[in-house]
Amino acid sequence: MPKASELKKGSIVGINNLPHVVEDLKVSTPSARGAASIYRFRFRNLITKNKLDAAVKGDELYTDIDLERREIQYLYKEGDLYTFMDTETYDQFQLPRDAIEDQLPYLVEEMEGIFALLSDGKVLAIELPQKVTLTIESCDPVMKGATVTSRNKPATCQTGLVVMVPEYLEAGEEIIVDTATGTYLSRATVSKF
Repeated sequence: MPKASELKKGSIVGINNLPHVVEDLKVSTPSARGAASIYRFRFRNLITKNKLDAAVKGDELYTDIDLERREIQYLYKEGDLYTFMDTETYDQFQLPRDAIEDQLPYLVEEMEGIFALLSDGKVLAIELPQKVTLTIESCDPVMKGATVTSRNKPATCQTGLVVMVPEYLEAGEEIIVDTATGTYLSRATVSKF
């Protein structure tokens, strides 16, 4: 049974025997001596899609939920439906836009390393890898004299995600982005033969 202090964004726990995912987490530490940190969670019920806000102490226990994890690949978008394929059985399934709204800025066609979370054979949610590689579609031009330690500038990736990147990067380059925070991590390495 995980404690509240062990949970992070994307963690799945059972609340009233229903699976809930942590959508948002804020920790506030009171300045009074001996006061415990308060963890403020925004949970989303994976079945009903209802939100649940909770403020608890770090030692509050949550129930583990038994979910099956299957590796999947994102194939393509058709209207408001997104098609995925189970990499083991090659079965395809679709999820509506509103079911994966938060993950859309990180989904690129034919992307692998994604997991489907299933309960009773029904896909409840998808779990993205911790890091994804995205291509910069547009950004301000490279400034003359820009160095690695220079300032940052906004760059729009092919998925529409806007990320702050070092100003020496330009359109067409691939970058690695953290899916939990939406922040730039590094330039994607290009292998040269």
